[in-house]
Amino acid sequence: MWKLKNAEGGSSWLQTLNNHVGRQVWEFDLKAGTSEDHLDVEKARADFNDKRFIQHHSADFLMRLQFARENPLSPLPPQVKIESANDITEEAIQTTLMRAVRFYATIQAHDGHWPGDYGGPMFLMPGLVIVLYVTGALNAVLSEMHKKEICRYLYNHQNEDGGWGLHIEGHSTMFGTVLNYVTLRLLGQAPDGGQGTMEKGRAWILDHGGATAIPSWGKMWLSVLGVFDWIGNNPLPPEIWLLPYFFPIHPGRMWCHCRMVYLPMSYLYGRRFEDLYYPHPLIQDILWGTLHKVVEPALMHWPGSMLRERALQSVMKHVHYEDENTHYICIGPVNKVLNMLCCWVEDSNSEAFKRHLPRILDYLWVAEDGMKMQGYNGSQLWDTAFATQALISTDLLDDCGPMLKKAHMYIERSQVIEDCPGDLNFWYRHISKGAWPFSTRDHGWPISDCSSEGLKAALALSQLPQDIVGKPIPSQRFFDSVSFMLSMQNNDGGFATYELTRSYPWLEIINPAETFGDIVIDYSYVECTSAVIQALVAFKKLYPEHQCKEIEACISKATRYIENIQRHDGSWYGSWGVCFTYGTWFGVLGLVATGKTYQNCSNIRNACEFLLSKQLPSGGWGESYLSCQDKVNFFVVSFFILSFYF
Repeated sequence: MWKLKNAEGGSSWLQTLNNHVGRQVWEFDLKAGTSEDHLDVEKARADFNDKRFIQHHSADFLMRLQFARENPLSPLPPQVKIESANDITEEAIQTTLMRAVRFYATIQAHDGHWPGDYGGPMFLMPGLVIVLYVTGALNAVLSEMHKKEICRYLYNHQNEDGGWGLHIEGHSTMFGTVLNYVTLRLLGQAPDGGQGTMEKGRAWILDHGGATAIPSWGKMWLSVLGVFDWIGNNPLPPEIWLLPYFFPIHPGRMWCHCRMVYLPMSYLYGRRFEDLYYPHPLIQDILWGTLHKVVEPALMHWPGSMLRERALQSVMKHVHYEDENTHYICIGPVNKVLNMLCCWVEDSNSEAFKRHLPRILDYLWVAEDGMKMQGYNGSQLWDTAFATQALISTDLLDDCGPMLKKAHMYIERSQVIEDCPGDLNFWYRHISKGAWPFSTRDHGWPISDCSSEGLKAALALSQLPQDIVGKPIPSQRFFDSVSFMLSMQNNDGGFATYELTRSYPWLEIINPAETFGDIVIDYSYVECTSAVIQALVAFKKLYPEHQCKEIEACISKATRYIENIQRHDGSWYGSWGVCFTYGTWFGVLGLVATGKTYQNCSNIRNACEFLLSKQLPSGGWGESYLSCQDKVNFFVVSFFILSFYF
């Protein structure tokens, strides 16, 4: 039976800054679980499979089953039943909160964070399996039980038409279908396996033009596997990294996620290791054609080959810098497996490659729908910071105290307390001292809104009794966090994610990934900007003399940014959640933190009108992911369809 292990190492090749706090890894244990547990898991798997075309998301049954035994639920007061508005009393609310708090205590890990599934994308696991297959490490890293659960996941999330989407709710695409079909074959599935599902997948590919119609990222993976010629790829010459930084197209100016993916891609392309949503425009056709016909032939032969070798060496220095500063977790799953492949290509017996292997497990998660590769190594700090603020808001300190003490420890041990080494400009890195990451300290990439939520939680904890929640984080570390936030404000007054916006939106024109839009540079976002405002306002109340002028100026500019980007219908577009509801929540919270109210702020009045116009007959709100993709409100009708199904 699968067992979740938290804050554990397990390999001499692993490195850590805080004893692996926040690390979550699944391990198969033949002796784990009772016969009743095994039956319950199989039932959950069968139930998911039966409803897979309607309910795409798992419920983390395996984790909840394990935690139910490890963290038994305290006795609960009777559930409150509401028959009329008169039943909504303060006592009823307190009882409901107490029930929720006691349940929440059962799903907290011993190191203080709340584990959970961060899966969904369907293009991540194929990259991992292809790299492990090419490097000969497939069987060493993935046991037969790993392979079984991966296949379960891929079969569960195959669409009814036989294809696979970009993510588990998406319509079938050539990108998703080819990569997942190839992955199943590499994992040992026969051409007629899966009770006919493999044949359906192959038929979808052939009916839609064949595998060569796959977008550029897919072509790159097929080239790595050796089944597609590199000449069919959009050129990614590593020499671009040798350009002077003042060039707007310098990769160092890209959004870090984009930059860190194209960094190892350019190495693989340079070594020749042998249209979904956003079709590329004419200018890209001209650019790629010129690079293919003129530039690449020159760089592949002497004396141009000398420049190529210098560029490849430079790229690998940056690959190793990223690996070492994230303890081989890397910023995300795509560059994780690409960096690992680059290290193997450079030296198949290298220490770097060996350090990469055990960190693969940091990205794998198991639920009743199977094993998936997550979009990050988790969302540990993000979830813990929000959970902490929610628990404090209940005023149920007697019940919340033990949870808050563990969460406080997690937040304290996850803060980044120093910048990355060396010349940050050379490595294209922003300062990180005082920041908080999205997941774990060992990952370490600093993010504006994660830092804000971490600071808000830490400040709130510092005002509670030490004998209940533990010793507060030293003030100097709060000051460092504020300095980081102030350094992150863009010229437009807003805040991006990991770094300042470094180039121009027109750079999206040469985005070589047909699959993803608006990824080339880091933009200002309402969510990040609002979170920073809230954190600085909370900090200012406790430390009114510290950098007061700088903080006031920052808040004022950020507030104007939020006001100026509100849409005509009263909403804000949310980029990091679904979508207009999420963005509007942050927009309103940011303005409220500065003293704005319904009475004195037209932005808030317009936002309230927008939200009220989208309320469902049930009294709640819902929204489809299509809002994010099409940037048009898609408020959910599917809830009504689901109600008929059940």
